[in-house]
Amino acid sequence: GLYQESGALSLMYEKFLGHGYDRDQVLKIMQDRLSAKRFQHCLGVEAAAQHLAQVNAYDREKAGLAGLLHDYAKELSNDDFLALIDKYQLDPDLKNWGNNIWHGKVGVYKIQEDLGVTDAEILKSIEDHTTGSGQMTTLDKIVYVADYIEDNRDFPGVAQARQVAQDSLDRAVAYETAHTLTHLIDRKLPIYPQTIETYNAFVGELRY
Repeated sequence: GLYQESGALSLMYEKFLGHGYDRDQVLKIMQDRLSAKRFQHCLGVEAAAQHLAQVNAYDREKAGLAGLLHDYAKELSNDDFLALIDKYQLDPDLKNWGNNIWHGKVGVYKIQEDLGVTDAEILKSIEDHTTGSGQMTTLDKIVYVADYIEDNRDFPGVAQARQVAQDSLDRAVAYETAHTLTHLIDRKLPIYPQTIETYNAFVGELRY
């Protein structure tokens, strides 16, 4: 696919990982804890993030690792997430949400525990990858968008989302957030306040 040509395999990520790990060891850990489909999605986001980093003159290694790890905690149990919220004394309001919010906001603590990742930018991009935020760094935008457009994704509008991402990261954030909100509203699901902040911060990008 479009993103696989970026050469994900050449980067081993040792400088961002603790416990003496490299990419191969992280892949083994992830394969053991994630479904095959989720694991493939993570590889797809890694490749898409590297591609977007290249297009936007950003560090491909940082982007690739953040993309690879973004769903590291996706298949933890609810009890595991609730225990992490207590352990790290996170905002108690988090308990009112579910996996969609937890695997980013709470999952970053599991990533730190298991893999020794301490880079603040990588951790924030993973923390906000489902909600975005009103203030997003280039890496935040790359992971948020890569998650949406990676090669394994197939939904109405994905081709346009990929084209938008190729042209403008900011517009891609706006496009994706608008579509996500529409999807949640159509399904009568609650919307995390930070997602609204993302929409408000970027919606101007769609009026062109």
